[in-house]
Amino acid sequence: MMSFNDALREKQTFLREGEKRLLIDGQHVSAASGQTFTSINPATGRVIATVSDGDAVDIDRAVASARKAFEGPWSRFKPAERQALLLRLADVLDEHYEELASLDTLDMGAPLLRTRASRERAVGLIRYYAGLAMSIHGETIPNSVPGDIFSYTVKEPVGVVGAITPWNGPLTLALWKIGPALATGCTVVLKPAEQSPLSSLRLGELCLEAGLPPGVLNVVTGRGGAGAALAAHHDVDKIAFTGSTRVGQKIIEASAGNIKRLSLELGGKSPHIIFADADLDAAVPVAAMAVFANSGQICSAGTRLFVQEAVYDEFVEKVAAFGNALRVGDPADPDMQLGPLVSEQQLTRVAGYLRAGQDEGATLLGGGLPAGQSELSNGFFVRPTVFANVRDEMRIAREEIFGPVISALRFSDAANVIARANTSDFGLGGGVWTRSLATAQQVTRGLRTGSVWVNCYQAMDPAVPFGGYKMSGYGRESGREHVEEFLNTKAVWINA
Repeated sequence: MMSFNDALREKQTFLREGEKRLLIDGQHVSAASGQTFTSINPATGRVIATVSDGDAVDIDRAVASARKAFEGPWSRFKPAERQALLLRLADVLDEHYEELASLDTLDMGAPLLRTRASRERAVGLIRYYAGLAMSIHGETIPNSVPGDIFSYTVKEPVGVVGAITPWNGPLTLALWKIGPALATGCTVVLKPAEQSPLSSLRLGELCLEAGLPPGVLNVVTGRGGAGAALAAHHDVDKIAFTGSTRVGQKIIEASAGNIKRLSLELGGKSPHIIFADADLDAAVPVAAMAVFANSGQICSAGTRLFVQEAVYDEFVEKVAAFGNALRVGDPADPDMQLGPLVSEQQLTRVAGYLRAGQDEGATLLGGGLPAGQSELSNGFFVRPTVFANVRDEMRIAREEIFGPVISALRFSDAANVIARANTSDFGLGGGVWTRSLATAQQVTRGLRTGSVWVNCYQAMDPAVPFGGYKMSGYGRESGREHVEEFLNTKAVWINA
């Protein structure tokens, strides 16, 4: 395994190599327009790298490359060969993980403590999909058609996949799209968020190093126009998207041109429910980090903290105290627990919600902008924030903030909290803390969310599906269901 010093040298070499160019057909190329944009360190506001600004012309080039690879060399890879390649990729990722983790820390502000801790998940995802590459199969189906006609199904890759990823988990979210696509025999055009493109570009290089044929994975960096062109492209067979509900709705509209397949993991405003009989000491740090982790930039964050009336004041004060004790600062410092928000734009957005919460009458128990900082200060930091005495109709209780902001609401009983939790337009995740199995089952049955965690939160595993209800999207990631998202089913009839 590569040492930290070796990883640091690799990162510095990668960043010194000049403009970070697109990866198309196995080659680094500049955007056809010659345009570039800058990647900013959100902890300092300083430029890290200059990146090629791809547009629709570059998307055309990348899709053509992916189509050629899909119909050419990649189509001849057997399941065992795809599995072997994915296992090599997992080993390469493991070898270079320190470098990739430090790129994400530098590029989007996640603490090194967090990005390093994601090693097992990142490598594990690829190894899991490698296992599934060998288990894709159809079935024989007895039919009732007169005569001696045999029927069966085969599973075939959908084709060219457009993978559009957000900035809040650049490496792992890219792998979450690439892994099942490669396992099933699809090819990919990856469009990472412009706020955090660096690890995706480096990932593309490492995929080639692992033996992936040119064109099987193409990486096109750029702004929203590149993503829109990919979503609407007539020769893209599927879009796998993680991001905001608003952009997801635009992708749905864009997909109508060729009725392309979609899987959408969108926004959330997840309820995290604490009953009075819960182990409160165990629940406090989990309830806090269900929102404060990654500075609140997690789609399934438990931002609506429902606490039963009997323990409300005590519990919310403890959560606020926990947040106030977290170390917030330079994410490259391995002792820091929280870093900045990803951009000045996101800081301005979150600061607006901090004002709205107070204007609407919520009680600010702790957090907010650091002393002396305005939205335009260098370094896009927000301290862990807890609002008490929040009402359901407040903006901070209804809208996705995507920052380290907890809205704490009182509730009376299970029926009351289930009804209120389900009033949200979103349905991504939810949590419940109780010692009562009956209460836990009542809540898990009642919540209209894709995941429910009982006496824990944000537990994730490659084998367990994840996805949303309602405006949190459709389709599932992880688990066998995820692989099915990248496959077509063909029925075959043979008259013997």
